[in-house]
Amino acid sequence: MRAVVLTGHGDFDRLVVRHDVPVPSPGPGEVLIEIHAAAVNNTDINTRIGWYAKHDDDVSWSGGAFVFPRIQGADACGAIVAVGPGVDASRVGERVIVEPVFRTQGRPLSEARYFGSEVDGGFAEFAVAPSVHAHAVNSSLSDVELASFPCSYSAAENMVVRSGIGNSARVLVTGASGGVGSAAVQLAVARGAMVTAVASAEKHAALRTLGAHEVVDRDADMLVHFGANSFDAVLDVVGGPSWPALLEILKPGGRYATCGAIGGSTVPLDLRTLYLKDISLLGCTVLDDGVFAGLVRFIERGDVHPIVSGVFDLADIAQAQKLFLTKQHVGKIVLTVS
Repeated sequence: MRAVVLTGHGDFDRLVVRHDVPVPSPGPGEVLIEIHAAAVNNTDINTRIGWYAKHDDDVSWSGGAFVFPRIQGADACGAIVAVGPGVDASRVGERVIVEPVFRTQGRPLSEARYFGSEVDGGFAEFAVAPSVHAHAVNSSLSDVELASFPCSYSAAENMVVRSGIGNSARVLVTGASGGVGSAAVQLAVARGAMVTAVASAEKHAALRTLGAHEVVDRDADMLVHFGANSFDAVLDVVGGPSWPALLEILKPGGRYATCGAIGGSTVPLDLRTLYLKDISLLGCTVLDDGVFAGLVRFIERGDVHPIVSGVFDLADIAQAQKLFLTKQHVGKIVLTVS
């Protein structure tokens, strides 16, 4: 089969397009999926360049050692073409999207595996996944559109759920034009929240169409602009030097949730702000039980919408990632696979 194989940490030359990769076989409890489309994510690039490493030996998404070669791709849409032992054969033919975090409920978070990181992912014509993580989806959306959802939208939904966002909550979303940020805007708005989106000026109009009640330039001083104690929750994928203001603008008892740090991973924290305001800090990577199934329901009802800003063939993955890194797009960049 055709696949993009990551051969090591480094530049784009580490992404090798091959046509001789064996088609995987589904094991017990697994399904074989013909991948139709797969989207590009920050995690693909972070893994390729070794960004996750805090030490020499922990350079994967999960914090463990990374094994090469690896087929990346956390986002995938396709159809089940075969099942392994223990899976009902009636699943063959189902159109599915893959829940990218493979976790057995009741088991430690440290045992979670990530599609395209600890196991081969969607940058290939075929991939295997646990049957419970291959979610059938009933939608008129195209394969390309559906492939834009799994990773970023489930990450956003996880933050929204853990933050307890509901009707009339005032919510700030940083990095709002990216895949996770634009998803978080939609998912919070769908719950009746009043959402303020942070992004560069040229992307403000697009975010208003997603339902953002207010849009603020990413270079604004958040504390000066909003004042202290203004938001019930902050959903952050940026971090960086302006991070302390995000806690200052939270109300007492507010919730700060993060699943990324594209602006810088090391930030200063004044513990007095944290404990005197009774703020909850929420790190969100492994999906809670039911989060992805809830996302599928949002998709099927049309409560969230795909935002595809570019489409490339799988063989053009380097070009797609280069465009992704310019950060000039809103939403997702998707690869057609088969």
